[in-house]
Amino acid sequence: MTRIGRPRQPEAGPSPALRLPRSARASGAGARARALRAVAVELARRVRRYAWPTAAGTPNRVFLRDRLVALPLLAVVGFGAFGWAYAGVRDDSVYLRDRLAPALVGLADARASLFIAQGEAEENLAEGRAAEIGGLSERYRTRVARATQSLNQVTRSGALTVAEEQELRVVSALVVDYTGWIGRAQAHARDPLLRKAELTYARSMLCSAPVAAPESGGRYPSCPPSTGSGATAIVDRVSGLERQLRERLAERAGWGSGVLAAAVVCGLALALFAVGLGRTVVFLRRRFRIRLSLPLAAAALPLLAVPLLTADALLAQHAQRETLPLADTLAEATSPETETVAEEHPFGAPVPQAVETLTGRIDGSLAAGRLPFLDGTAPFVFPVGLAAAGLIGGALHAYRREYLVVTRRGAAA
Repeated sequence: MTRIGRPRQPEAGPSPALRLPRSARASGAGARARALRAVAVELARRVRRYAWPTAAGTPNRVFLRDRLVALPLLAVVGFGAFGWAYAGVRDDSVYLRDRLAPALVGLADARASLFIAQGEAEENLAEGRAAEIGGLSERYRTRVARATQSLNQVTRSGALTVAEEQELRVVSALVVDYTGWIGRAQAHARDPLLRKAELTYARSMLCSAPVAAPESGGRYPSCPPSTGSGATAIVDRVSGLERQLRERLAERAGWGSGVLAAAVVCGLALALFAVGLGRTVVFLRRRFRIRLSLPLAAAALPLLAVPLLTADALLAQHAQRETLPLADTLAEATSPETETVAEEHPFGAPVPQAVETLTGRIDGSLAAGRLPFLDGTAPFVFPVGLAAAGLIGGALHAYRREYLVVTRRGAAA
């Protein structure tokens, strides 16, 4: 007996009747490529027609209509991109001068002041002399107060994020705890064991890595480099904040991709705008016998300020780049030794690596990196471009409307 089963189903796949020959598929791909090429050529032709038209052989109505669209659009795009890029560079300079630079200065000064205070405490409490002279030196108290004040100024600078402000509050609390341990060591000045243990703990609060006591002849403890995520002491946290602010400074001081793209767009748009405006003025003089169009001349005036504003932006960006090595020196080269030399010789030659000297150089560089009479002009660049676009649009609309009225009455064009 023969078993009758279900017929075998054909394998999935396109039917032979629906398969196209290879030559047909190739011709279809070629047709699509030719269609895309034709669309691209037509689009390029239209863009060229609006951006760079020719007056020869072009009817007056068509030329005025094209200019009525192209010139205001180029003015808006060009001045909009230029105003955005120029305002960005200027805002970066203001941010560096008013926020980032003071924050970096405050952190460096607080770090150096804490080391000087620790050195003064070590020296005053040696051999129990603090009990004999009636307390720690005035320099110790001044430096601790200066470190606290510098940390408060960094908090008020506005350069820190919310997380960084919380970190700085932790640092301020640790400074208070640190002064408490110094006070305990002062209270046990006549007990060498307790005094040494409390000074050692206070010294360990400055750096996460073990810190040795000052060697003979040395006044300040040495702090090893930060230990990364395990750095929980005062100076290590301050160094971490300095590193974050320096990264932000480098990001602000460099040419951003957005600014570069805006510079390219505004350069092309304003160049086409200037050429198109000049060709329009020539067209009006030849075809309509208008020697000078006052609205178009007024709309061209903002172009005269573009080179000056560009020079100001380049000057500001150059000053921003000059602050990068100064900020690195401020964070890495300042030390209690240099601060002591600057403090002991206030009327001598400036110490190159002192906080005060570096602060003056940073402030001078950022102050010189701009044209002062252009302060406050960045917000008005785009509105001026809009006003120029409105003047051009209104003038060309009036010329076109007058021309159409004349031609409808049968007058010769």
